[in-house]
Amino acid sequence: MSKKKDKPINLHEIEPEEQLKYEIAEELGLLDRVLTDGWKSLSAKETGRIGGMMTRRKKQMKEEALKEL
Repeated sequence: MSKKKDKPINLHEIEPEEQLKYEIAEELGLLDRVLTDGWKSLSAKETGRIGGMMTRRKKQMKEEALKEL
């Protein structure tokens, strides 16, 4: 089976939540693999770590927004 080629992703033209996911993948050193092989190339452990960090960051951002009010 051959992999289909997806169009390249412009990291500046994606939704904020998706952008956060890519930023966290970069911090964990996984971004190169995601960009070349896709999200399916990650293990469940790596994917779960990204999801957990996203949840934590969203919670922090929400709390900071409430403090500003």
